[in-house]
Amino acid sequence: MSDPPAHPEPPRSPILRRTDQACAAVLVAASLAVIAAYWVKELGRQDDLLRVQRDPPPIDFLVDVNSAPWTELSLLPGVGETLAKRIVESRAADGPFREHDDVLRVRGIGPKTLERMRPYLTPMPDFDSVAGP
Repeated sequence: MSDPPAHPEPPRSPILRRTDQACAAVLVAASLAVIAAYWVKELGRQDDLLRVQRDPPPIDFLVDVNSAPWTELSLLPGVGETLAKRIVESRAADGPFREHDDVLRVRGIGPKTLERMRPYLTPMPDFDSVAGP
């Protein structure tokens, strides 16, 4: 048989007392609540972030609707190959467009498409001051 130790070890005390542990738990819980509230608040702003992403890209080019080939016109927002070819056909058949609103005579182009195109169109010359043939 083994002899009991001559000097028994004293019981170890925890690093933090029960009251200190409770206080630390309350502080951690309060911190998590503040972080959660901030996170929920920022989720409410998510729409603002998406709106910024939906803004159109900066204008990189301008197109003269009276002289551009269909390949250039097809780059305009809302205009594909078919509408671009219709614009060129209308220009050849009915003459040049005197103002941007004249593009509405092309089948398939409505006011919404024209408004998407307008920032990319060069200003129209004043046809009354331009000498004709």
